Amino acid sequence: MRFSAILVAAGAGRRAGGDMPKQWQALAGRPVARWALEGLLAAGCSEVVVVISPAHRPDAEAAFAGLAGWHLVEGGAERTDSVARGLAALTVEVEAVLVHDAARPFVSRSVVESLTAALVAADGAIPALPLSDTLKRGHGGRIVETVPRDSLFRAQTPQAFRLDVLQRAYAAATDTATDDAALVEAVGGDVRLVPGDPMLFKLTYPEDFPMAEALAASGAAARRQTRTGQGFDAHRWGPGEAVWLCGVRIDHAQTLVGHSDADAGLHALTDAILGALALGDIGDHFPPTDPRWKGASSDRFLIHARDLAITRGARINHVDVTLICEQPKIKPHREAMRQRVAELLDLALDQVSIKATTTEGMGFTGRGEGLAAQAIATLDCPV
Repeated sequence: MRFSAILVAAGAGRRAGGDMPKQWQALAGRPVARWALEGLLAAGCSEVVVVISPAHRPDAEAAFAGLAGWHLVEGGAERTDSVARGLAALTVEVEAVLVHDAARPFVSRSVVESLTAALVAADGAIPALPLSDTLKRGHGGRIVETVPRDSLFRAQTPQAFRLDVLQRAYAAATDTATDDAALVEAVGGDVRLVPGDPMLFKLTYPEDFPMAEALAASGAAARRQTRTGQGFDAHRWGPGEAVWLCGVRIDHAQTLVGHSDADAGLHALTDAILGALALGDIGDHFPPTDPRWKGASSDRFLIHARDLAITRGARINHVDVTLICEQPKIKPHREAMRQRVAELLDLALDQVSIKATTTEGMGFTGRGEGLAAQAIATLDCPV
């Protein structure tokens, strides 16, 4: 059965804490919503419409960079409004559609296959877990009733429906609903239960994130590897009054000559990160023949490499830069360089090492003809 999906990512997610909605917060190095989108695509979705808040379009575009098969649509005031807009934005002809909460990152192919199989004989299907805890109804801090838990289930997403049935349910909807099955039930639709998955829990509160991190780490450990990239760069000295090294301006009797600001330290570090990602070198991404990069700050190059790592689900664990020169003296500026590189890469200070050495008067650096830099970056990458 051919199917598409609507990924609902327009909510504010205030109960989860943080400075942005939970679906755009990082989980094991990549945004929560990216986990959900990757799961839907891996399960065989023909198309995924991601419903977002207009204010978070840049977050969504950054979160999903490098993935194909999705597009964005702006949501409405309520969840039902958002799903309705998602339905209207579907472009691929399919028999069925899944509706999934972006705050449920761990979508499995097996659950999706169970849902679509159920649609052969039903209008809709949802994953659900039977209740295992005793239920109490309370009032004013007192128990007023013990509620029988027989035949009660916890509904999850993704929820699957025949496309025409869900469209009819939304056309008839007169009120909001917390899940789509309720709207299909309201128009007489036959909605089946399939076994849910405990991994499909919804990130709701701050304490949910440590558990999700642990699950992501345990489930992904066999599919990740440590990679090391190295970079090297050199520039000759020319007339000037200052030099840029590792993002810090240093007053000096000469400057380094280059197409950009010739920050050899950041160039070497950019190449090291690109090398760990197997994405070529700095010249592939910022050709020296391109006038756009004439005099450009090398901060931009390093940020580009950092963002490529993030979009590929990689984490930069440590970077180490060695500057090779007779002049200027690096030690007085070393801490400022470490702080600047840490800021650019969103790392803690102890994840950044910057050193300097001379060649004892030998070679082009020893003769004062130029400056060189080498760098190593260690990344934790998905396989």
